[in-house]
Amino acid sequence: MPPAKMKTIEIREFGKPDVLVPGERPLPELRDGEVLVKVTAAGVNGPDLVQRRGHYPPPKGASDLLGLEVSGEIVATAADVSGWAVGDRICALTNGGGYAEYVAIDASHCLPIPEGVSEVDAAGLCETYFTVWSNLFFGQKIEAGQVLLVHGGAGGIGSTAIQLGHQLGMRVFTTCASAGDCAYAERLGAERAINFKEEDFVEIVRDAGGANLILDIIGGDYVERNIKAASADARIVQLAFNAGSKVEINLMPIMLKRLVYTGSTLRSRPETFKSAIAADLRAKVWPMFADGRLKTQTHKVFAFSEAAAAHEMMEKAAHRGKILLAPRT
Repeated sequence: MPPAKMKTIEIREFGKPDVLVPGERPLPELRDGEVLVKVTAAGVNGPDLVQRRGHYPPPKGASDLLGLEVSGEIVATAADVSGWAVGDRICALTNGGGYAEYVAIDASHCLPIPEGVSEVDAAGLCETYFTVWSNLFFGQKIEAGQVLLVHGGAGGIGSTAIQLGHQLGMRVFTTCASAGDCAYAERLGAERAINFKEEDFVEIVRDAGGANLILDIIGGDYVERNIKAASADARIVQLAFNAGSKVEINLMPIMLKRLVYTGSTLRSRPETFKSAIAADLRAKVWPMFADGRLKTQTHKVFAFSEAAAAHEMMEKAAHRGKILLAPRT
């Protein structure tokens, strides 16, 4: 039987990483369609940092705790849940609440831990794979030889996009902050990793024929530069604005090149959409882990008591791949 209370990581007040403090709460009550999961590990993601600063409030009805992905063991199910049972080991996308010993999750957002992946490493899969797959590839016509430009190739989103693009036969170009990060990205499958401190990605990508698909988390002056780097009929997907969202650009090239400029946040999407992504990942992507085409990219696992240090590492971009938290180390 699960205990009456659980340990959590709370936001004392909005601010820097040191506002993350230990807490204790009653276990969440299950609603229809949910399972209760005993958390083995939780992923640390960019939205967690933004919420901690006070700029990303949880949607109505969601937990105010951080944590958008976990791995663990199902310890209880709502009466209407089918397909999952107590004792099943899963990884899952959450709507918040992952920074805790237990979390309630929509059963249709759970996935089996891929064959060959450890339960701890599986905690770092769902947020990035749901995000990248839904924005870049789900329902899209992808052809071998197309050029994919990924900004921030050494991070969790970037490393996921590089691997998936490479496995789908795309020519992957990416930007990174150091020679070490560039080497890491090329090991993942990037044809060309560009040190943005030393080289102009626009010139390099245009020499390759222009990008058919661009994934950007930077914003700022990259918005205009992405438009320049794009091929005709390209799609540009904006997932974050680390360098700012207020920019002044000439929109004429969007019309002349017939570009599609789009973006999204996953957390606010309908639950049915996330369920469809989970099913598509299970059918098309999870088998790539079993045969070794995809690999988890865990950089470091922190104890829950070190949540502030985990956030500091992510803010400094001092990692390659995913940062995880574990309530029991």
